[in-house]
Amino acid sequence: MDTEGLDTASDDKDLYEHFSFKVDPGQEPLRIDKFLLYKIENATRTRIQYALEEGNVLVNGKTSKSSYKVRPADEISVVFPYPKREIELIAEDIPLNIVYEDADLMVVNKAAGMVVHPAAGNFTGTLMNALVYYIGNLPKSTHPSKDPFRELRPGLIHRIDKNTSGLLVIAKNDRAMTKLAKEFHEKKVMRKYIALAWGDFKEAEGTVNASVGRDHKDRKKMAVYPDGTHGRNAVTHYKVLERFRYVTLLECRLETGRTHQIRVHMQYLKHPLFNDEVYGGDKILRGTITSKYSKFVENCFAILPRQALHAMSLGFTHPTTGEAMYFESELPDDMQQVIEKWRAYTSN
Repeated sequence: MDTEGLDTASDDKDLYEHFSFKVDPGQEPLRIDKFLLYKIENATRTRIQYALEEGNVLVNGKTSKSSYKVRPADEISVVFPYPKREIELIAEDIPLNIVYEDADLMVVNKAAGMVVHPAAGNFTGTLMNALVYYIGNLPKSTHPSKDPFRELRPGLIHRIDKNTSGLLVIAKNDRAMTKLAKEFHEKKVMRKYIALAWGDFKEAEGTVNASVGRDHKDRKKMAVYPDGTHGRNAVTHYKVLERFRYVTLLECRLETGRTHQIRVHMQYLKHPLFNDEVYGGDKILRGTITSKYSKFVENCFAILPRQALHAMSLGFTHPTTGEAMYFESELPDDMQQVIEKWRAYTSN
């Protein structure tokens, strides 16, 4: 198997730091900013204060002020942007398809074949390498600010697999990263994908609610654990857009952002994505295998040498203006061609 084709990094949630804990029974009243400074290793006073100001610290489910004094049994949740980097990012001049950009964020349409974040086997040539170069070369005069939390630097909040195409939002400073990370953490971001899956779905729409975690037998893959004993809760809503007898065109909406979530959820339903070599979609799974049909499918595989998955729509609230932002991208040529071929093949 080509392991370079796998995005083996963690879930969206791990692109920012999340802490949650319950206050000990013997804890004496103490301001929450001081409590967090003692409680969270390597946290700075400035970082904690900013998280409090931006509403990223919750006590018993409610936003906390820095003056709040913690009490025994309080349940505290904290979201920090920018987890520790294990890999030094190298700036590389790689072309980017920028759909939208302002002083606080960018929306990028990633092509299939590009890894989003450096990891083992992919230290260069990634989207993050390109972003470090691009943002590092922006004229400072176009982004004037004395606020240290508005200094330019790329912040990755979510990701898509190497061989999945589509939209990603990138924060350009700490302030935007903090607020966008909170939106993702609270599942307020809308993400819709277009997928082509093997088989004819019985229902016109449905939901897969089953935990996703590393496969015990192959750590490069993910697996579904419906009893929730392993992995993290994962929810995918799907809707049939068009049926081609042997394959189905779907819209998939993510409620959570687990690694390979749509791909492994569709495999769990016994409908692997078309040409997904990791999850068994790279062979003929439906239809009577004749020489004509086999040649047709092989031609489709050649046109689309990856899983048929595209991150088409992205919606979120702008971290500075509060404006509702919505972006949609066209299907890439490889997916569009294969869909048209299936439409023509099954219309006869």
